[in-house]
Amino acid sequence: MAELDPLDVAIASLLGEDGRMACAEIARRAGAALARPVSERAVRYRIERMLKRGVLRVGAILNPRALGYPVVADVVIEVEPGRVRDVAQTLAAYDCVSYVACSTGDRDVSIQVITRGNAELYDFVSEVVGKVPGVRRTTTFLVPLILKDIYEWRIPRNCAPDAKEE
Repeated sequence: MAELDPLDVAIASLLGEDGRMACAEIARRAGAALARPVSERAVRYRIERMLKRGVLRVGAILNPRALGYPVVADVVIEVEPGRVRDVAQTLAAYDCVSYVACSTGDRDVSIQVITRGNAELYDFVSEVVGKVPGVRRTTTFLVPLILKDIYEWRIPRNCAPDAKEE
């Protein structure tokens, strides 16, 4: 597990706001937040280190709605025993699938599907997902409003307010 200090956290947070933010601006803002000087060189070094360690990735985030894909749905899938990973990998290959995870409980795979309309969603779930070998049953939930998504995730500071450091 990667260990991050307050400067790493500040840099990651600022890149989360704007992945194209200049290192000089990051240094200025991180330094102000930490109440100590931070050099542009230190920021460049820290970013490179976090990239190499897999702590962060810098990339473009597309807005499906702006591109004509307003329908988002979560589909949970019950799968035959021993077929979960195969089903998940098969579904991950489809462009309209934005998220695939193996889960526990009464459903085995969870996917998120983005389409141009409800008919396209229906066709994909019934004609593609439902016919993948090993799929027993699907349940689809339309997602009309997303309040927070992975690209808005930040390093938690308030998840365990009463936690004591050891």
